Amino acid sequence: MSRRFVITFGCPDRVGIVARIATFLADLGCLIVEAAYHTDQDTGWFFTRQEISADTVPTDIDELRTRFGAIAAELAEDSDWQIMDTAERRRAVILVSREGHCLYDILGRVASGELDVDIPAVIGNHANLAAITEAHGIPFHHLPFTVDDKPAAFARLRSLVDESEPHAIVLARFMQIVPADLCGAWSGRALNIHHSFLPSFVGAKPYHQAHRRGVKLIGATCHYVTAELDAGPIIEQDVIRVGHADTVTDIVRRGRDVEKGVLARGLRWHLENRVLVHGNKTVVFQ
Repeated sequence: MSRRFVITFGCPDRVGIVARIATFLADLGCLIVEAAYHTDQDTGWFFTRQEISADTVPTDIDELRTRFGAIAAELAEDSDWQIMDTAERRRAVILVSREGHCLYDILGRVASGELDVDIPAVIGNHANLAAITEAHGIPFHHLPFTVDDKPAAFARLRSLVDESEPHAIVLARFMQIVPADLCGAWSGRALNIHHSFLPSFVGAKPYHQAHRRGVKLIGATCHYVTAELDAGPIIEQDVIRVGHADTVTDIVRRGRDVEKGVLARGLRWHLENRVLVHGNKTVVFQ
């Protein structure tokens, strides 16, 4: 795909927003190659995502940001906007524990070129996924977590993650509760895959909870990480049917397939700036 600048913008809805943005881009001579719009009727908030051909922009991206910032301020004092350059390589750090299916899936998608992202590091609180990570040419950092040493471990984790300056921190079945200060520091960048169709079955062993409840549908949820456990803004979800004869082992096996797809889609949309967050809800321009 040719180089593009991706504009995301949100503000209280009113007449003339689309026209003002379109006029601004047209006056610059920018070619819009993709555009999407949405207004949340409950909050009255307007959202848009625009992709423009970088070759048609007569300025560099810093100048474009400066000029668009003036338009954003004109449209609303409390607007929320970003401009991303697709030429800037996207980076994701992956956090894991023992379960490897989500990591295998992401590594396979990256290796095949299906997921266009650099992975500078995988960090695990167990060492069993080191070999598969290193086989893909990616450094693996083993960082044990003990009951008495968790604050120090999370401080080291933060240092390892932050030195890569990632656009995404992916909790690929990382079975540790991230402390509130780290949730704040990584706000809007840390994505978790929870093996349940949230808000059902929050917390530990959701498949076991689902089996005890006798549900006929299980699911998975990709959401942003917040200080409230498994309650961050939801990016993507999916479900699969289970039956009365399925054991917990059967449910876990089927659920893993759902988890992989949900996490891959959520990560892709995040990296492409297709997810706009407002409060605890998201607008996802797929």
